[in-house]
Amino acid sequence: MSKTILVVDDEQDIRDLLAYNLTREGFTVETAQNGKEALAKLEQSPVALAILDIMMPEMDGFETCRAIRANPKTANVPVLFLTARSGEVDQIVSLELGADDYVQKPVSPRVLVARVKSLLRRFDRSEQPADSAKKEIITSDGVKIDRGSYKVFVDNKETFFPRKEFELLFFLAAHPGRIYKREALLDAVWGHETFVVERTVDVHIFKLREKLGAYGKRIETVKGVGYRYVLD
Repeated sequence: MSKTILVVDDEQDIRDLLAYNLTREGFTVETAQNGKEALAKLEQSPVALAILDIMMPEMDGFETCRAIRANPKTANVPVLFLTARSGEVDQIVSLELGADDYVQKPVSPRVLVARVKSLLRRFDRSEQPADSAKKEIITSDGVKIDRGSYKVFVDNKETFFPRKEFELLFFLAAHPGRIYKREALLDAVWGHETFVVERTVDVHIFKLREKLGAYGKRIETVKGVGYRYVLD
């Protein structure tokens, strides 16, 4: 069964071009001309990946990505921004909102298809069952992290973590006491094929601590080095 890609852009020519090239590669393609239409389609049926433009009427790409990540039903959908905007600030904002990749227009269809396939491979690997040497469930007093179901329980209450937040938390908790530099966390969670700035790690760490509440102190900052997860 082919994977479905949702292409969201207010330009008909762009939608048609991407749909044509993705279809040639065996994907099923859905299209939307703005964020509101995209969110409606995501509610109707699941997709393997969403490609978002930033500048769109009614609801832009930033708002759309934020809404995707805030909805538990769609929070784990990979998001790739494809935009004519070239500023570094836009790239940082996109990734901090939870996007998984950022591609600047103009881009050749072959390159874009390659980025889509690369992103899907990374997500497919992250969803494969862990090997026997890897823990599926990590518990430490009031925190339970279940890799199999992508759920986190804080004091027995389920707390929602989008995919990247979950993966970062699980990675740190699976290696308690070990200090990781930001670049190492970027490679482990986001992958070396994606451009993500180190500040993105700091923003996600802040969100993890906030959601863990009193247990947020378990994620320690090692000044000038990086972060580690400590057990009580």
